Amino acid sequence: MRLRLPSLIAIMLAVTLVGCSAPAATAGSEAGAADPCPAAGRQLSELDLADDVRATTGGSTACLPAHAIEAVSDTSAPNLPVTVTDAEGREVEVTDVERILAVDISGTIASTVFALGMGDNVVGRDSSTTFAGTEDLPVVTKAGHSLNPEAILELAPTVILTDTTIGPKEVRQQLREAGIPVVVVSDERRLDSTDSLVTEIASALGIPTRGEELITQVDTDLDAALDEIAPLIPADPADRARMLFLYVRGGANVYYIFGKDSGADSLIDSVGGIDVASEIGWEGSKPMTAEALVGAQPDVLVMMTDGLESVGGIDGLIERVPAVAETPAGANRRVIDMADAEILSFGPRSPEVVRAIARALYAPGSGASGETAE
Repeated sequence: MRLRLPSLIAIMLAVTLVGCSAPAATAGSEAGAADPCPAAGRQLSELDLADDVRATTGGSTACLPAHAIEAVSDTSAPNLPVTVTDAEGREVEVTDVERILAVDISGTIASTVFALGMGDNVVGRDSSTTFAGTEDLPVVTKAGHSLNPEAILELAPTVILTDTTIGPKEVRQQLREAGIPVVVVSDERRLDSTDSLVTEIASALGIPTRGEELITQVDTDLDAALDEIAPLIPADPADRARMLFLYVRGGANVYYIFGKDSGADSLIDSVGGIDVASEIGWEGSKPMTAEALVGAQPDVLVMMTDGLESVGGIDGLIERVPAVAETPAGANRRVIDMADAEILSFGPRSPEVVRAIARALYAPGSGASGETAE
């Protein structure tokens, strides 16, 4: 059975008790570095670009700038009450948005609420919501990504925005029975699903015009990012980086390949790479096989930072998964990693995520890196 990406990660993290958090130190980098992402604000054209993305060696960490999420300029007041039909088909009436709790496995819902200019109304956070401006909010998840009903009820939220990546569902029902409107939004996370997610959240908060502005803003920024990347993409597909998203949790011996319709393919396509998992017919997210990995012959492995750290970095990955050594990525030790809570979040920061992966691919020496890429 093929699991959708959000459901898969939720299951994995619940089993392994590994949370998605922004790393204090990226794989192989030193903790406490003054500026782990020095090139985040620079154009790709200003950086030292790789001569051949297929032959580049070494690990690179893709990173986002640390600035707070910029809110839309629209400050129109919420038009309440509003009744919405959520992603589970429930009709939910929202009458008060003074105390918002926005929680999911990737922090995407919270980042969207902040981008809609409602950050001052947010009263708590999940463990993946770590962007600037959220540091002092109490965490309402435990064991990584399980909702803590007691902690939530203490915050007295007037509305909860969540999705099925976080639970358990019995807790969501308990919160409904306590009289709190719980709006479950879609858990699809792809570049092309961001607009619909913004619409869902803005509608639930009674601020549709703010949602329209945010959609325009994100789409414009994403188009600009894609335009910036376009000149770097080799014209001949044979010269483009062959990339594969590998999800691992070493402590639980979990190894998954993310392929077509997993969300990872959307990210790889956006930077001009070839998603080799899709190329070999790998759909969704399924346990890795050595045959599939070797057959795909990736030049670059894309991973979550905590996952790479859980196997002991690139050396540990090659030792634990011998098939990696039989690929160009293994031979060149070519791995791009990015913080778990950022890499597949696909929200208001989607343009920055795309730029970060592009920097790590085309200008591998421009940011924090596990080892110097050449």
